[in-house]
Amino acid sequence: MDNLLNEFKNLPTTCISDGMDGLNNLHPSIKPLKEEYKLAGRAFTVKIPVGDNLAVLKAIRNAKPGDILVVDAKGDQYRAIAGDFVVGMMQTLGIGGLVVDGVIRDIVGIKELNFPVFSRGTAVAASSKAGVGEINVPISCGGVTINPGDIVVGDADGVVVVPQSIEQEVLTKSQNKLKKDQLREEKISGNREAIFKHLDEMLSK
Repeated sequence: MDNLLNEFKNLPTTCISDGMDGLNNLHPSIKPLKEEYKLAGRAFTVKIPVGDNLAVLKAIRNAKPGDILVVDAKGDQYRAIAGDFVVGMMQTLGIGGLVVDGVIRDIVGIKELNFPVFSRGTAVAASSKAGVGEINVPISCGGVTINPGDIVVGDADGVVVVPQSIEQEVLTKSQNKLKKDQLREEKISGNREAIFKHLDEMLSK
């Protein structure tokens, strides 16, 4: 993982979102299977029709270690795009995580892998493998346009996407926001007078 990705992984998604004025947050229903999951990496994008996951397998074969598979499954919540066997292959090959605008299955087995999966939930039905789909193309996932190579960061609050063209600018803004939040917390934590003063300042804006 390069230094830039490490810097983003150390930032909460809330600060990164603030650094982009909330414009690149995936739909809030796309959440980690475990709250402690965190991911940061370059997007390897997958576009599939509802109920066909062969392109996901193709993406696993072509992605580089550390890449985040980001799957546009059209928000379908009936057919899972992967189960524990497929996710286990992702983990063994060094893929950095899975983000899907859709659902997975075999949730107990996937949780045992401790591999970061972010989805709309789980389902029972499997996908077919007709072979329709594309990889490494611009997609829409969770209401956000994502291009191959964009930075994807996820934690307990959700997933944000940082376009490559502004990644350094967003990193600086996000780090500044985190420092500002930390200083504010230090200033008012346990201090009733400081809290009232801060509230008054906010209310007067």
